Amino acid sequence: METNNINESGIPRRRALGKGLEELFNSEIIDYSTVEEQIVNETPKEAITNIKLKDLRPNPYQPRKVFDEKSLNELAESIKEHGVFQPIIVKNSIKGYEIIAGERRVKASEMAGLEEIPAIIRDFSDTQMMEIALLENLQRENLTAIEEANAYKKLQETLVVTQEELANRLGKSRSHITNMLGLLSLPEDIQNDINNKKITMGHARVLSKLDNVVQQRELEKKIIEEGMSVRELEKITQESEITKTNPQKKRKQQNEYAYLEDELSEKLGTRVKFKKNKVEIYFVNNNDLNRILELLNIEVDK
Repeated sequence: METNNINESGIPRRRALGKGLEELFNSEIIDYSTVEEQIVNETPKEAITNIKLKDLRPNPYQPRKVFDEKSLNELAESIKEHGVFQPIIVKNSIKGYEIIAGERRVKASEMAGLEEIPAIIRDFSDTQMMEIALLENLQRENLTAIEEANAYKKLQETLVVTQEELANRLGKSRSHITNMLGLLSLPEDIQNDINNKKITMGHARVLSKLDNVVQQRELEKKIIEEGMSVRELEKITQESEITKTNPQKKRKQQNEYAYLEDELSEKLGTRVKFKKNKVEIYFVNNNDLNRILELLNIEVDK
């Protein structure tokens, strides 16, 4: 084995990205689960090393700011009993290591009283670190609406793609991406209320289409204090005195079901197509499929 392929710890160095991973990052739809699975499968056991938790630092591109305590406690109990099932992925930094994927496992391991955690060390670029961190959360975790919107914004800026191109790469509908990004135009106090679940995503989507901040705050107050429904809010915002931002133009319908495609795409957060008396619903992976089934209130016996 060539000496320049060995790091200071005696662990074989591996290329930053193998050909398979390059293809995944450049594919039409990015599936985080496939990316992480391939990294783990391509890494020989002797290249997995234990790293001290105190030497780890969060991924600077981590979109999640709040971690569910109940979920972390459950994971910590599982780790106490069975250990860490899958190694985290890290990269060398000036001091210690930065977490590329697996921050929940790190936090739960700390709660479980562990001092070390199994890890795979890879040399990813900052762009790739951002993609993996955002994808892990978008496709595996339930981000708040604002966290999700910020994740889309960062990915769009990093990949330098249009909203439609981003939607295609993530297996989402264009309208879902557009509506999520629209939330970032809302005042910070309303964004905080969205995160704290004082108003629903449906309410927030309608408010984000208004051009007047005073109107947004007045209507949000009614939503919270009077329990105004999304349908009631939509009715009010259709009145002439309410100023809309980017009013939607009536577009030529390409087929008689185009409006239903839009409605279902928005509700499910993914692409929906009507073709020859059948409905096609797109999903990225099993987690995304389970999310869609939950939205449709479909229970499947395993």
